[in-house]
Amino acid sequence: MILKQWDYLPDNMKNESVKKYYDMLDKKRGSLYFKRIFDILAAIIILIILSPIFVVLSIAIKLDSKGPIMFRQVRVTQYGRTFRIFKFRTMVNNAEKIGTQVTTKNDVRVTKVGSILRKCRLDELPQLLNIISGDMSFVGTRPEVPKYVDRYTEEMLATLLLPAGITSEASIEYKDEDSVLSDAENVDDTYVDKVLPGKMKYNLESIKRFSLFGEIKTMLKTLGVVIHRDINRNEMTVENNRGVGM
Repeated sequence: MILKQWDYLPDNMKNESVKKYYDMLDKKRGSLYFKRIFDILAAIIILIILSPIFVVLSIAIKLDSKGPIMFRQVRVTQYGRTFRIFKFRTMVNNAEKIGTQVTTKNDVRVTKVGSILRKCRLDELPQLLNIISGDMSFVGTRPEVPKYVDRYTEEMLATLLLPAGITSEASIEYKDEDSVLSDAENVDDTYVDKVLPGKMKYNLESIKRFSLFGEIKTMLKTLGVVIHRDINRNEMTVENNRGVGM
């Protein structure tokens, strides 16, 4: 992972707010290099191990609803560069044309299989390809669509010093953000004004505390959250079944 020289950053990123974060990362170039090596090796190994699951999920998505297996969307990553993110499709075809670009709780566009994939975060698996290509990392600020990045403050632009990530501390803390957005009159404005600033505090703090060990901890923490959610969901199902039988 290469951190560009300050003079080569995009003009909109060359401000005093970004500079303090840049200086912190500049002292950790060695760790950034090993982060990239770790990302590539881990992504390839996981992709090989999970290839049978990719096949099963692809078939399930195809049988569940019309449309492509993969969902691709333009997002923003390191230095403000745009790329196409890969996800397993969890919504009806052309969902972005019939609603907002963020998902709310009980979003009617989400398919049956898609609902399961989202709860277990399995829809994110194809982003292993984005990691291998260099567009993303395992840990980093979640990639936003361009229209949200256009509304970043000068300090928020510091998150673009590093590649976007599959997970982050912000993702863990805001895992239920769809519940907040479900009651909003204007989902886009609520996301930018209420949700995004809070997430960015975690993202910026993560840059200050960046270390490879810390990122591995975040990955394990994310896995724990996913497993915990699954256990809670199964317990609720058991309780509901008991209630029906009484």
